[in-house]
Amino acid sequence: MKTNADFKIYPIIAPSAFSLKSINFYLVKKEDALILIDAGMDDDVCWNALQQTLKENGLSIGNITDIWLTHHHGDHVGLVNRITALHPVPIYAHPKAVPRLKRDPDFLKMRIEFYKQLYLEMGCGELGDKQVAYLFNAVDHNKDQKLNGDIIEITEKHLFDFEVIEFPGHAPDQIAFLDQKGKRLLSGDLLIEHISSNALIEPDDNGNRMLTLVDHIGSLKRCLALQVDLLLPGHGNIIEQPCSLIEKRLHGIERKSEKIFSMIESGISTGNGLAKAFYRQKYVSQFPLVMSEIIGHLDYLEHQGKIKKKLSGKVVHYHTL
Repeated sequence: MKTNADFKIYPIIAPSAFSLKSINFYLVKKEDALILIDAGMDDDVCWNALQQTLKENGLSIGNITDIWLTHHHGDHVGLVNRITALHPVPIYAHPKAVPRLKRDPDFLKMRIEFYKQLYLEMGCGELGDKQVAYLFNAVDHNKDQKLNGDIIEITEKHLFDFEVIEFPGHAPDQIAFLDQKGKRLLSGDLLIEHISSNALIEPDDNGNRMLTLVDHIGSLKRCLALQVDLLLPGHGNIIEQPCSLIEKRLHGIERKSEKIFSMIESGISTGNGLAKAFYRQKYVSQFPLVMSEIIGHLDYLEHQGKIKKKLSGKVVHYHTL
């Protein structure tokens, strides 16, 4: 992809059989610098896509000078260890990404306790217990996914020729890189053309629940205000003139929130009950995603002052005002 005279951006598009359609990451080239923004999945499809894009542009792994991460999810950091094992380079990420990328045992233990309490309060029963057991087993199973290199925390507002913008919601550590001159935004999973990006429920550093949907809405509104011409997402098609899509996503959130509010008015009072009624078959097949979505909307409705909650036994019940 040709850009302004200052630098070029080369998209790496690795096909995916899942609903994501593709795994996208990007090379940014300026003079002697070659920055890899995100690093795909740890699989041969992404590795071969990276190698092919490098080759097509007369480059190699040895030319990469930095790796910047938009957030900590596995489909954005997968090749980091493979690259740095061959060619050690600095890794940059948001400070909140570090305990997740380094798989800090104390943080992971706290995170499991957070979900255990969350699913109990939401009345999730057996499926909640199964998800907590899965998370507990994943601590050992996924220990090899820890990033091996040192991670440099991004604390400045500018990096290279980009403005660094925090866009929490989908992940607490999500950042984007704005090319103000070219009106382009490398945006991670903030906005995807063909599907809505989930605002995943996560604990903060102290184990308290973050208002991730509230954060996501704020991030979309800040992105809208940027009025960029081109948005380079982590999945799917590159998005030209993204403002109308952002507005569509914001309207969609409001519509879903209204539906959930109506369900609470009808007498469904627990997070688990709302998830079952709203998502039906997906409730079982996509349990953690479904619960994140419902809890996010409950937090949003409460944040707006439209509902209140009351603890009855160990389960939280929601009521309209």
